[in-house]
Amino acid sequence: MFNKVFGRREQEDAVRGMNRLPPGQSLTQKFPVLHYGPTPNTDLATWDLRVFGAVEEEVAWDWEAFNKLPRTKLTLDIHCVTRWSKFDTDWEGVSLKTLVDEGFIKPKPEAKYVIQHCEVGYTTNTPLDLVLQDNFLLATHFDGKPLTVEHGWPLRGVIGAFPDRSEKKSAYLWKGGKWLRGLEFRADDQLGFWERAGYHNEADPWQEQRFAGDRWF
Repeated sequence: MFNKVFGRREQEDAVRGMNRLPPGQSLTQKFPVLHYGPTPNTDLATWDLRVFGAVEEEVAWDWEAFNKLPRTKLTLDIHCVTRWSKFDTDWEGVSLKTLVDEGFIKPKPEAKYVIQHCEVGYTTNTPLDLVLQDNFLLATHFDGKPLTVEHGWPLRGVIGAFPDRSEKKSAYLWKGGKWLRGLEFRADDQLGFWERAGYHNEADPWQEQRFAGDRWF
């Protein structure tokens, strides 16, 4: 909405006035591409998404089966640890919360964390209660179109904030892994790629939790 009406500075002032811009962030009207390592060359004929670990039954969906799962559309504000924020972004995909609520995935009682396993060995870790909120999505589409390879095609995790700043907890965008291939449910936490490199384990943008030991004053 804002991109069609305001320039960047006016849009930034508007979202700041609505308390939608986290501390230390600046608005972007672009969608920067940031990731570590090469862009994978994915073959949908051999692609699958595995769910394993602390679940009652492990499951794997190929691309055709995954796209038959219940679909969800979300509008989210997204915030990158590198200090840019993008507002009113439209996503489509599969809600992990829906998959659990409808019994497609059955976490064991001891499951407390989910590790997102991605191509090229990348991982990121998230508390189970975070990814079971309705502001986390296994996304296949952005802005009405399939994801581009640079933004995680064919599947990525997305975590964001609703425009009304509802009480859902959020996290910086790296907590949704690009090129997603597996969801490992665990009783214990296991640091992911950037978390092992010193990034904050919780990554709450409203508390500016960018790096381990960060505090918001």
